[in-house]
Amino acid sequence: MIYDFDEIISRRRTYSLKWDGEELIKDIGYTERYDYETIPLFTADMDLPVMQPLIDALHQTVDHRIFGYSIFPNEYFESIQHWFKKRHDWVIKREEIVYSPGTVHALNIAVQAFTKPGEGIIIQRPVYPPFTTAIERNGRIVQNNAMKCESDGSFSIDFVDFEEKAKDKNTTMFILCNPHNPTGNIFTNKELKRLSKICEEHNVIIVADEIHGDLIRKNKRFTPICKVVENTDHIVTCTAINKTFNVAGLHCTNVIISNPERRKTFNDIMGMQLPSPFTIAALIAVYNEGDEWLEQVTQYIDGTMEFVKSFLAENMPTVKVRIPDGTYVMWMDFNGYGLSDQEIHHRIYNKANVLLEDGWMFGKEGEGFQRICVPSPRPLIKQALERIAVEFQDLE
Repeated sequence: MIYDFDEIISRRRTYSLKWDGEELIKDIGYTERYDYETIPLFTADMDLPVMQPLIDALHQTVDHRIFGYSIFPNEYFESIQHWFKKRHDWVIKREEIVYSPGTVHALNIAVQAFTKPGEGIIIQRPVYPPFTTAIERNGRIVQNNAMKCESDGSFSIDFVDFEEKAKDKNTTMFILCNPHNPTGNIFTNKELKRLSKICEEHNVIIVADEIHGDLIRKNKRFTPICKVVENTDHIVTCTAINKTFNVAGLHCTNVIISNPERRKTFNDIMGMQLPSPFTIAALIAVYNEGDEWLEQVTQYIDGTMEFVKSFLAENMPTVKVRIPDGTYVMWMDFNGYGLSDQEIHHRIYNKANVLLEDGWMFGKEGEGFQRICVPSPRPLIKQALERIAVEFQDLE
């Protein structure tokens, strides 16, 4: 089946956070202006239609007409195992799989389960803001191993600083984001092995957020950290169908924990979590029948990223951007204009009426940057960029 991702499907009045969440979006400080003409490109979900086998599976669930408490059938676990063996040659044992209703939820549970108040947790800013929230709201201390921005716009790890922070006896956890959000970097096997070795030597638990691991560029490769190291006792990995298959509203993260004691501790802190029958049906459908749709959607996103890069080069050459190795976000550097974050924000959010995500939210390393989520119909992305370009034309 061929999917038409250029089709603009209205999401208004469908309970969509990004399209219907005006009051919440203003309350949390994303923007001062939000109206019917706003183009929101800040939330990491797609404005693209999902695969037909998923729709069929959900229809079948609806047609049953009863939506009571549900359990995980064998096929749920088998589908996860099949997907990761096929896509990443990663063999996961059934007992290692722990369901969580979300990745941010799982991160908070991991912080509570494996660290104590006052202990340090390493993150690599600029990084997804809920990492910081999960640390600070649970009374732990942020240890920032800032990513190094290279001359070509890519980012790399400062291993000297990382090891210094890992050696600190107060440091007990490292939250890894791979592919990295928002920079889009995919860490190499060599880098992952080095990170794992340092953490293992200094009794630092790794919580790996790998939920963008299936959204990678055509000529790039992603490898789960558990696949490249021999000992995984100190690693907890978060996987999910929500980003890959655009089902964030179905709340389905699967946490892979090989160490039995840590798995029990995690489960004890989290408590019983029962799935929705829609979640079960969705995961089985996408992991068993999702290859064709995923191939099409990643090709489409690749094309959109090429379009964004070309558009900026032609119309806003002061803005630096590179096509990321993975994810469906792009990290745009507006620092060349010499404007404050407030002025950049004002021109994009209030005047152009386009809602992105301010870079400073990802840490001070993100000052002058904007994150754009591009898995929307390309005509909508074009309209948003044209609006933004108008508001910066006086500076080009």
